[in-house]
Amino acid sequence: MPVRKLLLVAALLPGSLLADDVVRVAVASNFIQTAAKLTKHFSETTAVSVRISSGSTGKLYAQIINGAPFDVFLAADTERPRLLEQDGYAVPGTRATYATGSLVLWSRDERLRGRNCREVLQRGDYNRLAIANPETAPYGDAAMQFLVAEGLWQGVSSHVVYGENIVQTLNYAATGNATLAIVAASLMSYPGLPSTVCMWRVPQSSHAALNQQLVLLERAADDEAANSFVEYLRSDRAAAIIERDGYTVVR
Repeated sequence: MPVRKLLLVAALLPGSLLADDVVRVAVASNFIQTAAKLTKHFSETTAVSVRISSGSTGKLYAQIINGAPFDVFLAADTERPRLLEQDGYAVPGTRATYATGSLVLWSRDERLRGRNCREVLQRGDYNRLAIANPETAPYGDAAMQFLVAEGLWQGVSSHVVYGENIVQTLNYAATGNATLAIVAASLMSYPGLPSTVCMWRVPQSSHAALNQQLVLLERAADDEAANSFVEYLRSDRAAAIIERDGYTVVR
């Protein structure tokens, strides 16, 4: 049954055709909140359950090539989906950019109230700077690119603490274990996040574009529910949800 027809049937007869299907999705940490909103809407429309596993893009990629039973991968970069497609782990032609993100320099430290975060970073007037691990987290790689491009790396390198993923990186600053953090702008609405004391938007010109791509994994090539979910992620309805969470979507 064609994907579009499948979606129509599911919408008209919720709970019938696809009620027992489960789509297993690996999601980059920065996108976890938005993914939860998307999967909720998709499940309400189709009665298909979606199970999300989140982590850094690099670690999820490693799990996939080592046999983790995911159907769809929502990465925070373009490189890992490209490699999965190239090496036969993903269905050719399903790779697509679903969102483009951005970075912010953020602090909840009251000692920085009324100050400019960028100037604090420049002067080294802080304790720790948290960034995500550049080896496994695309947002950490972009943060590193910014620090190097701005000539800041030599001064900050001894103060850096690395988060395993972008959510852990935010948590370092949210709990006071780091004065500053360079994190995904989309996380500024993260539940329970302390009030912002100082925030500065990192220029997108200072790092490679944070284009995030999805791909349907080979194990789910003939899975109608997984194909339907990928089709949904490319829809205008999904794009509207993604944009509301602070990402850019090219339609």
